[in-house]
Amino acid sequence: MDAAHFVHGAFLGSVWAPARLFVPSPSGRQRFNVLGAINPIGEQIITVEEDKYINTESVILIMRKIRNSEDITKEIIIFLDNVSYQRNQRVKDEAKKLNIKLKFLPTYSPNLNLIERLWKFVKNEFLYSIYYEKYKDFKSALSNGINNCYKEHKNSLKSLLSFKFQSFRKVNISSF
Repeated sequence: MDAAHFVHGAFLGSVWAPARLFVPSPSGRQRFNVLGAINPIGEQIITVEEDKYINTESVILIMRKIRNSEDITKEIIIFLDNVSYQRNQRVKDEAKKLNIKLKFLPTYSPNLNLIERLWKFVKNEFLYSIYYEKYKDFKSALSNGINNCYKEHKNSLKSLLSFKFQSFRKVNISSF
């Protein structure tokens, strides 16, 4: 589980042109905040969308949505980072009530959080080199894109959201 904060502004891809090219862009003053959780085994994405901020209430809401989406007897483990709104006592108490175990990832380790890969995919697929004049169109494209990812991009996500993490074993420095 993790949040992404998408800014309604320019997300430029690569452009090759013989002459200078000007691309329209919104002001970048509006943000679409999404707290998301993925179940790569069940191929499910659950989100809480906010125009303002992601906070403790958002975390509690998504935990309830996760619990309601699963069999009540199933054990649920959520891996999340150490941001304060996810680590406070209210969140921990709600997780205990919902029979959810929270596992906090080490600091500065986004590579261990599968949803970071999803956020990168979403930016590549729905934001880079695409101009959304109106915030509502921007928000709608992202929301629909995220919610339909497994339907429309199943093969891409299957390889992207795998449990194959690069690990670093102890290396003998003298061999370099």
